[in-house]
Amino acid sequence: MEGIALDAALVGEMQRRSAAPAAGIDFYTPSFKAYATSEISACGKNAWPAVSITGPDCKLQCDHCKGKILHNMIPARSPADLWHVAIRQIERGARGMLLSGGSNHRNEVEYDPYYATIRRIKDAFPQFRIALHTALADRDTAQCMEESGIDAAMMDVIGAQETITQVYHLKRSVDDFERTLENLVATRLKVVPHIVLGLHYGRLLGERQALEMVRRHTPAALVLVVAMPFYAPAHRPFAVPGSLEVGQFFLDARKALPDIPLLLGCARPAGQAKAEIDAYAVMAGLNGIAHPADGMVELAARLGRNARIASACCSMAVGGAWEYPPSPQPSPTRGEGVFRGRGE
Repeated sequence: MEGIALDAALVGEMQRRSAAPAAGIDFYTPSFKAYATSEISACGKNAWPAVSITGPDCKLQCDHCKGKILHNMIPARSPADLWHVAIRQIERGARGMLLSGGSNHRNEVEYDPYYATIRRIKDAFPQFRIALHTALADRDTAQCMEESGIDAAMMDVIGAQETITQVYHLKRSVDDFERTLENLVATRLKVVPHIVLGLHYGRLLGERQALEMVRRHTPAALVLVVAMPFYAPAHRPFAVPGSLEVGQFFLDARKALPDIPLLLGCARPAGQAKAEIDAYAVMAGLNGIAHPADGMVELAARLGRNARIASACCSMAVGGAWEYPPSPQPSPTRGEGVFRGRGE
């Protein structure tokens, strides 16, 4: 952690308000990208692939993404393709997959033709986990998702109308996002909403309203991510949210949702900013971090937090339990090759 700058006042506040020292923390290594640190060995290449039912296509072309995030996903443009992709990935050792796709102009992913195939996959391979990016969904759609047998439903919660209109280019309302969350939690699905910090061109605008929306509906867990505007257009550039502001939000979220698993997802700035953000996440008492920066396992150990490693999507961490087949990696204890920190 040498060279990273942490705010002493915020660190002190976290020390006073964070989770109990014995609380555990999970470090996730989903195989969306190559990943390894000095503390965590390379994650399973095929353990948790990402699949898009639209390939790289997305109608919205939001300013922070422009659909580029879909380009790295495995395309499955038909139900038959999805079945064959799932079979192929399972044969390669996959334990589960993230299923997503580009949105239409109403911020809906058109899964209707795929639900029967998802059910077929789950019936044939009940231990194979599927986390679905829902986008906006009405009550009937949420019911179809439940009946398909998915293991986790994920959606972005947006709390500012300006962000919906200007960044997403979308003619929907904040109420539509809250209604989707309400529709999903009304089912038996394990619902894991996401809040993107800095989504409004790098500014925190509606994130606290989004946090209040989540608090009202009590999902299984909440994932926080930080805007990475790699694909923002030159005429609408994004700033990078400051680590201090992000860390303060972590602490506020932990206070607002003391009984809900709170996770830091894959998306956040790289380099020094990532190290600072991850350190704040550990100290604020978040329950898990995907692709943690180097040094985080030892930081957790020095704070008395037991660490676990899993090659899985963090959205499967609902209820604080293992909701996926166990990782083949050894537990992060001395002498087993994964946990190499000194502070135990």
